[in-house]
Amino acid sequence: MAKAAPSEQMRLLDLQILDSKLRALDVQAKGLKEDPRLPDLHSGVTVAKSDLVVLDTEVGDAARKLTKAEDDVAQVATRIAKDEAKLNSGTGLSKDLMALQSDIESLTKRRGELEDVELELMESSEAATSRQEAQQALVGQMQSVLDEVVAEIRGQLGALRMERDATAAERAELAATFDPALLGSYDRALTKYGVGAARLFHGTSEGSGMQLSPGDLAVLLKAAEDDVVFCPDSGAILVRSPEWS
Repeated sequence: MAKAAPSEQMRLLDLQILDSKLRALDVQAKGLKEDPRLPDLHSGVTVAKSDLVVLDTEVGDAARKLTKAEDDVAQVATRIAKDEAKLNSGTGLSKDLMALQSDIESLTKRRGELEDVELELMESSEAATSRQEAQQALVGQMQSVLDEVVAEIRGQLGALRMERDATAAERAELAATFDPALLGSYDRALTKYGVGAARLFHGTSEGSGMQLSPGDLAVLLKAAEDDVVFCPDSGAILVRSPEWS
């Protein structure tokens, strides 16, 4: 059975306090990284951006259609102006001038139809642009909320990291003062069971939180003060004191 002075065993509780704090800080950090707000916010921003891409495409298509309609109107207007110039010149045969007049009337009607299409497309383009701008604003708002939450979490993680580094340094300094054999027993229990040392307080192991059986308790009470004993339930080193009997 391993041996260590009762005072040395008692100091293991100070080490356990630091290790418990390190574990608690790690749990807090894990909880921050798994903040339940993040999945919904990320999903919301992703969906909003995807909807914006659809609207961007819609605006682009509407703009191309409007440009084509404007070009069509311009082409017909050019032909009308050219034909009117010929007609107004008065040169040419009568039948040719009559044909020009007929063409101008047809082209004027066609221009009216194209201008109606152009107007519809203009309204459609304006509506699409309005939806696009509203969606851009929504994406911006949602991204801003996400950024604020991420910044909040990063700030808290930074504070936890600083506290953990300080605690780890304190732990390393304290651990260096122990006999390697005793520290090795403590570290093995800590790694395997999550608790390295705990009090035996009025027959209860604070490592497991359970009352020891009469048989186990009798064995521990018979052990020498400098014997290193272990909790049969938690596996932690049990630190004893006459005051806690």
